[in-house]
Amino acid sequence: MNTYIEQAQHIRLQEGPQVIEQLLLECYLNPGISTKELARKTLLPTPVAAAIKRELIKAGALVQERGVRCTTDGLASIEREWGYRGLNHSLYHDLHDESKWIESLKDTLAILEELLSLRPSVDVQIDQSKCTPETSLRRAILCLKQHALIGKKILCVGDDDLVSVSIGLLLQRLFPDGGHTVTHIDVLDIDERFLTYIETIAKERGLPIRCHRLDLREPLPENLHGQYDCFFTDPPYTLQGMGLFVSRGMQALKRERGLPIFLSFAHKSPEFMLAMQREFVRMGLTVSANFPQFNAYEGAEMIANRSQMFILRTTDQSKPEYPDSFKDALYTGEVKQTLRTYRCKQCSRDVYVGINGEFATIEQLKNEGCTGCGHDTFDMVAKKRVSPERNEKRDHTAD
Repeated sequence: MNTYIEQAQHIRLQEGPQVIEQLLLECYLNPGISTKELARKTLLPTPVAAAIKRELIKAGALVQERGVRCTTDGLASIEREWGYRGLNHSLYHDLHDESKWIESLKDTLAILEELLSLRPSVDVQIDQSKCTPETSLRRAILCLKQHALIGKKILCVGDDDLVSVSIGLLLQRLFPDGGHTVTHIDVLDIDERFLTYIETIAKERGLPIRCHRLDLREPLPENLHGQYDCFFTDPPYTLQGMGLFVSRGMQALKRERGLPIFLSFAHKSPEFMLAMQREFVRMGLTVSANFPQFNAYEGAEMIANRSQMFILRTTDQSKPEYPDSFKDALYTGEVKQTLRTYRCKQCSRDVYVGINGEFATIEQLKNEGCTGCGHDTFDMVAKKRVSPERNEKRDHTAD
């Protein structure tokens, strides 16, 4: 299958090889599809989609016959190498219909409801929260819709929402006869309780999940670098938390353009979102899609029980913002109770952020820029905790 993609790649697609793979899969899943519909589904200009189609016809993967469809060799390669043999095509198509998927997966959802009800309690000190079973499963279906699930290596950067389990259970429904062995799911988390629980479920239900205990403040182990096709993360809802969790996931991704990142994050102020999107640009990521209120949570009143889902994609310029050890404040409680010193990378001016600082938040500093030169990238060089009592006294004195 990779040979077919390589033969079509000389068209020099800016989107990367993923779009060729997607076009092939559309022909496999929708035999007889028109060139115009291929262009629509792959978000390519029609002439570009037609050019890729012609190259894949030359390579022997596709044939123009009452629309576009896979040849016998092309079909066999997709099923053998990408793991689509045994797929329940009817269910696959139902899952792309928002009005049908809950009914189609009601048994799976019932299993998830039981499993998620028994998961460990959340640790608010590390910004954990419980998404609903439906949300966990919706994330897995979103991955499927993006052609990022079947036959892929998937990483969950933190998984108190048991997305890994949802993906594993979804695979079992999509391949009811078993024998699907080419999709792999790994989980990184600092919380041993969740790792143990996920491992227990995976063993009992035969799910292709491996767990790794990791404090994400520490560098990603070398054996996990460049291995994965996509990742999920629902990080602490701080700018630093988002940057760190996305950075660790990026290190784990293969070095390819167009790989998806599924980022769940709270709805924030325009100021925060501006700073957040600057971080995306700084890391060389594009926003492919955004779904407001995609995620629902149990009891997360601070974010009105909802958060948004971003689909980010890698580019040739993608690089993690935090490749090494992380020393900054990370979780919401840390950020609120600290005074941090940031040094401008351009002019080396020190700026104080946090309680009684020049700027209340790092996103405010990055939006406004260094007070000396206007540059917007900084290193944190010092951090000290300020007790609430001490801060209240200062505020009272100031009054």
